[in-house]
Parts: sequence; C-alpha cells; structure tokens
Amino acid sequence: MYIDGVFSGGGIKGFALIGAYKALEEKGLKFKHLAGTSAGSIIAALIAAGYTSDEISTLIEEIDLRTFLDERRTYLPGPISKWILLYWRLGLYKGDKMESWIANKLADKGIKTFRDLPPNSLRVIASDLTNGKMLVLPNDLIRYGISPESFSVAKAIRMSCSLPYFFEPVKLPTNVGKNIVVDGGVLSNFPIWLFDEVNGPKKRPVLGIKLSPKSQEMHKNNIKNAIDMFEALFDTMKNAHDARHISHRHEKDIIFIPVKSGLTTEFNISGEAKQALIELGRQKATNFLKKWTY
Repeated sequence: MYIDGVFSGGGIKGFALIGAYKALEEKGLKFKHLAGTSAGSIIAALIAAGYTSDEISTLIEEIDLRTFLDERRTYLPGPISKWILLYWRLGLYKGDKMESWIANKLADKGIKTFRDLPPNSLRVIASDLTNGKMLVLPNDLIRYGISPESFSVAKAIRMSCSLPYFFEPVKLPTNVGKNIVVDGGVLSNFPIWLFDEVNGPKKRPVLGIKLSPKSQEMHKNNIKNAIDMFEALFDTMKNAHDARHISHRHEKDIIFIPVKSGLTTEFNISGEAKQALIELGRQKATNFLKKWTY
C-alpha cells in the first residue's frame, strides 16, 4: 500500500529513522510522497531515489561520519582559527563533503536534480535567514528566480542540514543577490503540516516519524547557564512551530522515537551506537504498526 511520509530532523539521532523505515518496508508500505527536515531530509531523499532500508544501512556502515567535518585550512593556531572562521564563515565546517557524499549516492540511482524525481515526490525544509522565511524546497525556489526542476537535490538536502554555527550556511544565488540559508529545523523540524489537505480527505494515509517523545512526555529544560539557555532556545525554535500542528488527529499517525538528547552532532558515534539507534527505530515502528489503523 502507498502512503505519504514525513521524517523529522535530529542530527545523528537520524539513524533511528532507518530502523523505522525497515519496519515499514516489512509491513509492505511504500511511499508516494515524502517530506523531511535536516537528517530526515537525507533519509527522505534516499528513499525517494529508490534505496531500500538495507541499502541505506549499508551506506551508513561504510561511511566514517567524521569525514563530513571538513574544516577550512588556515595557518593560524587551532583555537584562534576556529573562532575567526566561525565569525567570518558562520560555521565550523564547510559542509561540502556531506553534500558531495549525498550527491554521489543519489547519482548512483540516477538522481541529480528534482527533474529526475516524480513531481512533488520530495519536499524538504530550509530556513532563509536573509528574508526571515521558511523555504519548502524545491517549490519555493521559483520565487527566487530559480527553476525548481533544475535544482540539485543534494544542494537542497545540504541546505536543510546546515545546522547553525556547526556547518557553514549555504549562500543561495538569487535574482536579487545571495541569501543565507540554514537548517530547516530552525523553523520546522517536522513538517507534517505539508500534507494537511484543505479541500476534502487525504488522498493517502500520512505517516510521520518523529525523533522525540510525545509532547506530554517531553522533559523540561533545566537552564543553569548560557550554554543551557542556547540549547533550550534552539530546541524551542525547532519544536514550537510544529507542536501547534500536531493535534490528537495527527498524533495517531506519528511514530514517536524518544532518543536521548545530546546526540545531534556526535559525528564520532560508534558502530554499536549506530546499530542501537537503528534497532530502537525499528522496534518503535514495529510496535506502532501493530495498532495503527488507516
């Protein structure tokens, strides 16, 4: 049976999404349209390109995530150079290696631009800081004088994954200059609202996979210092917008995977920890599907 799917952001915690996808495959569910943010956009793009869960697991096993941490070269001492690059480049790492990896894996399935995918089969979220707007890619590109069909899928995923201050933002050339674009999670970490039908019932069941517990089960932020406050601020930005759209009507169609906090940027994660996250996602999805009615 065909369904539509939404994958949330969550950085390294996104390994759990692979396990959830595996459980959905085992149930015989296939995706017609997909949406995602940040880590969720990577999984959604790979699925849209035709990758199975086993193939994605193999890709993840083969890659050393630390290779994605591509620092710019400088002759200045380490700590000083990091602060200078952060100030001028707006991020510690370029993000080019991650984009290149995504581009190569999509190309292996014949996907380079959105023209290579069925219309509206993939939408990802990014944040345009220059104009203070949310971007739904590729649809919103036409407002910038850019052809959505000819835009690189890997570039869109790179934009959605540009965690502020960690990866350098994407400078998107437009017909009126360059716009600074960062991680979609700043404005919508779980864009299930993209599938809200204004006129009439949904064409297909919509299933969301969210890397957090239910709202009533979420822990309160314990703010004791400036770093705690920054983390709480970013969490609030990511979750507040989407929380207003996750009603009881939506909750019955969402697989909540309560992954512990603090994993978002652990690019040195061990193989055992990867597999544990994948298995957690598979277990949560399997248990959910036993009771899911659509």
